[in-house]
Amino acid sequence: MSDPTSEHAVKRYRTLFLSDLHLGARGAQAELLVDFLKHNDADTFYLVGDIVDGWRLKNGWYWPQAHNDVVQKLLRKARK
Repeated sequence: MSDPTSEHAVKRYRTLFLSDLHLGARGAQAELLVDFLKHNDADTFYLVGDIVDGWRLKNGWYWPQAHNDVVQKLLRKARK
């Protein structure tokens, strides 16, 4: 039998790399990313490559609340 508290535990890492988030694109999986950030933490986060799809925003604004949630979660982690 598995420990029921383990699925809610935050996993700690020294470093996590986040790449190709594509915030601003309809295909971005922001809800999954927020869930990932809730359950994983690191001493250092590196944001590499295509965090925001700025070129897509030029053609039509698409920025749902879930994309704001990702940015807010990252900012909170940066303040730690």
